[in-house]
Amino acid sequence: MKRRSFLTTSMAAGLAPLSLNPTQTNSSTEEVVVERTQSGLPHKGKVLAAIQPHCDDIPIFAGGTVAKLIREGYTGYLIRTSNDDHAGRGATPGEVIRNNEIDNEKVATVLDLSKVYDLGYRNHRMNNISLQELTARFIFLFRMLKVDTVISYDPWGHYEENPDHYVTARAVESACWMAGGRLDYPEHMDAGIETHSVRERYYYARGPQLVNRIVDISDTIDQKVESNRVIVTQGPGGDAGVRLRERLAQEGKSLPILGGSDESANRSYIKNIVLDIDSQRIRGVPSDKEVGKAFGLEWAERFHYIGPRESKLEEYIRSHN
Repeated sequence: MKRRSFLTTSMAAGLAPLSLNPTQTNSSTEEVVVERTQSGLPHKGKVLAAIQPHCDDIPIFAGGTVAKLIREGYTGYLIRTSNDDHAGRGATPGEVIRNNEIDNEKVATVLDLSKVYDLGYRNHRMNNISLQELTARFIFLFRMLKVDTVISYDPWGHYEENPDHYVTARAVESACWMAGGRLDYPEHMDAGIETHSVRERYYYARGPQLVNRIVDISDTIDQKVESNRVIVTQGPGGDAGVRLRERLAQEGKSLPILGGSDESANRSYIKNIVLDIDSQRIRGVPSDKEVGKAFGLEWAERFHYIGPRESKLEEYIRSHN
């Protein structure tokens, strides 16, 4: 069984390898690394880009991991590629766009991200844009912000139906390595923006995926819940918990987990139903609690992780001298 080159480095940073549990979707025999919370600020000085086509993608699939990495010292930025004009509340497309923009800013605030970059492409229309144009915009941002790590949709995620998701993912993957090339957009250097390679990628998906990284979000699950709760225009936020409680009351039923207040009902709906009980239907992936339980954790998120490629040359030279 072969491990990826990042495994040894990851273990040195406090990560533990575990075999893949059957509850995870993975067609290979590759071992899975469990990334646990680290004390202090081990990532101080590093830069994270959380990338999403729509304002609810990062909160739903990776909000706990983003919050964890920020706590561990990253400076983070939120990049949204669409304008969300086809999803959410509003009497006109303009109102929908504005409402989603407000929610997106709130997501950044909850996750302690420093700034939001909205690229403004039409929602559900991104397969009609130039992939190279989007790639170039990412290259500029990765270089300008000196991004070390990205969290984004998996460009190899299977059965993805939303063009905004797979177009964004493909552009991110291309930009990560092209940003380090001196011959790609050399005019950036004339403007004082140097090349900069992205070294780590955490890819999430809402369907079958090659999973090789499980991130413990037990300490940041409530922050993840809040990042979803503030999205009231679309997604799992708003008053879904209150509406469920009222419906059950009319049927002579109740769910104790919804609590007594409207606020507790909405938070509990996200935590216990969206991220756990009904996750497979709502998100298309196993629940964060299921993923965590399979690895001895309370809550966890899953990713396809790609890390730095470590050279074995120096080790070879030392062993032969």
